[in-house]
Amino acid sequence: MTSISEVDAVPKSKKPSDSAFKQQRLPAWQPILTAGTVLPTFFVIGVAFIPVGIGLLYFSDEVKEQTIDYTNCNSTNITGSDRLPMKCADVIAADPHSLCTCEIHFNLPVDFVGNVYMYYGLTNFYQNHRRYVKSRDDNQLLGKLDELVSSDCEPFAYEEVNNTKTPIAPCGAIANSLFSDELTLFSIKHNKSVPLLRTGIAWPSDKNIKFRNPEGDLKKAFQNFAKPKNWTKHIYQLDEKDENNNGFQNEDLIVWMRTAALPTFRKLYRKVDHDKDGFSGGLLLGNYILRVKYSFSVSAFHGKKKMILSTTSLLGGKNPFLGIAYIVVGSLCLVLGIALLIIHIKCSKSKLM
Repeated sequence: MTSISEVDAVPKSKKPSDSAFKQQRLPAWQPILTAGTVLPTFFVIGVAFIPVGIGLLYFSDEVKEQTIDYTNCNSTNITGSDRLPMKCADVIAADPHSLCTCEIHFNLPVDFVGNVYMYYGLTNFYQNHRRYVKSRDDNQLLGKLDELVSSDCEPFAYEEVNNTKTPIAPCGAIANSLFSDELTLFSIKHNKSVPLLRTGIAWPSDKNIKFRNPEGDLKKAFQNFAKPKNWTKHIYQLDEKDENNNGFQNEDLIVWMRTAALPTFRKLYRKVDHDKDGFSGGLLLGNYILRVKYSFSVSAFHGKKKMILSTTSLLGGKNPFLGIAYIVVGSLCLVLGIALLIIHIKCSKSKLM
């Protein structure tokens, strides 16, 4: 009779079980690439991709865009010692809290038909930096105010005055660097300002889910919190024209908090109100004035600032890359297909001889 100790002494086998899967006896299929299968594939891809690419380019070209670089615009309210206008960039670099305004005249060469959108564009601004992306407190942005803010917001978590720390709302580097230029348009043809909508520019999912205001009066809710260091207004004062567009549900803030993936990007700033007289069909060709309250400095990181007016198509904004990519891939497939077909014919003839 075998004892328990003898049974335990027998080593357990590491051999896999005798199954089709573990013994690698499953049936397999491997395609055999022949001229009869490869050549038609190349031709089909080429014939399909090129028309799609042409269509994408057509819709992209239908989009009208006007870009105005106002990085180095001259001040209209500040002059230098020689009584010449100074660049607003130099004024803000010397004193970030000074008020500088500038104007740029430009011409729309064609009618912008349909819905017209105003964007601001920045270059060389790395919103995709790991520490920058993390520098926020999502619980705070949901309206759950707490004097103990997230450590991810450091060093933009507290304002220290006379050894007293006051929590910042909204905290973090993203909110602290909020785009603060104020852009308006004036139509010389209509002799009035172009009506611009300040709401409806943020993603509904962001405004309804990710950003919430604390309950009750906003001023009282934020009375124990400091504004971010680079801000000139408190969060409950961001939009003086619309009380509902303040707090964490301010749409300019929501748009800015959705960080860009590349250092050169654009973000939606305003939409033209087409319900107003003179602008129902879009923006007519003619002369316009871009008026800027210049406060967002880009000289520290050698960036540029742009105002972009754009329409849209069925496929969105202007982006020729996808159409060009389809045409290039389709053309390469056709060229390769023709080249392989010639090689196949020559090699077949040589074998017969």
